[in-house]
Amino acid sequence: MISAKMRIGLIGAGAIAGTYAQAFKNSATAELVGVTDARIDAARTIGDQLGCPAFDCYEAMCEATGCEAAVVATPPDTHATISCWLLARDIHVLCEKPLAISPQEAHAMVAAVERSRATLRMASKFRYVRDVIEARAIVASGQIGEVILFENAFTSRVEMKNRWNSDPVVSGGGVLIDNGTHSVDLMRYFLGPIAEIQVVEGLRVQDIPVEDTVRVFVRSKAGVMGTIDLSWSINKELPYYLSVYGSKGTLHVGWKESKFRCQGDTEWRVFGRGYDKLQAFGSKLDNFVRSIRQQESPLISLQDAVASVEVINAAYDAMWRAKWALVASDLSQSATIG
Repeated sequence: MISAKMRIGLIGAGAIAGTYAQAFKNSATAELVGVTDARIDAARTIGDQLGCPAFDCYEAMCEATGCEAAVVATPPDTHATISCWLLARDIHVLCEKPLAISPQEAHAMVAAVERSRATLRMASKFRYVRDVIEARAIVASGQIGEVILFENAFTSRVEMKNRWNSDPVVSGGGVLIDNGTHSVDLMRYFLGPIAEIQVVEGLRVQDIPVEDTVRVFVRSKAGVMGTIDLSWSINKELPYYLSVYGSKGTLHVGWKESKFRCQGDTEWRVFGRGYDKLQAFGSKLDNFVRSIRQQESPLISLQDAVASVEVINAAYDAMWRAKWALVASDLSQSATIG
């Protein structure tokens, strides 16, 4: 029985690295053996927390630590290059979302996996949230009947002007690829393959070169409708970020509570205590290690990861091509009244 913790390096010491540091600290499966960032002081901050060395390049970290695996938590435009380098050296990769900023890069990463003895996984945190996993089980059990509508919203006011997330060269786009990758992955998790997509961009409020508010319309292969609201400029202040409406009931997954109610029930049935970021990151690390050791199946397959990139690519194509039907009679009436 394998009991030793897997030796893992962390590439990238940005904001998300702090949560990874806490997850490593609490992990029974993974040990952080090195941290890399071009900003060496940022790497040292994380390294000091866990008593591991800091580096200013990932090549040096891998050579010095002999790590078995690495978490890639750098900006998206570097994901393909770093992951392919690691895979060429048979180092397992847990890559933050989005897996890549284009289908071409994603397919190059798949090709690198095929040449390697190592694995590649995408780290999309919401798949690992305990309430989300339980919600999917409830939906799959048929308790709320046949799914008719799926809704998701990730909206909050965040100043994005000086962040890499709003630089299209680095991030691949705006809120659609940034938060939307989570949304697409969640929708596929519940509904299966996505067949059709339409995207409408809202007013651009912030002085940035990318979209800051969008609404996404989706139809799954099974015919289920879905809507996704994404924004860095509005806050809908919803208690639930995911809702599933079925022919026999309704289910909500929330920030502080998750619940469902079947047709005829007088009370909601609470099944979760809400979003726990640290729990999600810890489960993400555990599943990564255990799937490598063939102790359990990966919660996000490589096919899932590539599909998320392809759906987001189709979403941008839909947004740029969006056409509206002109309501001529209404416009004429407005002109006459004016």
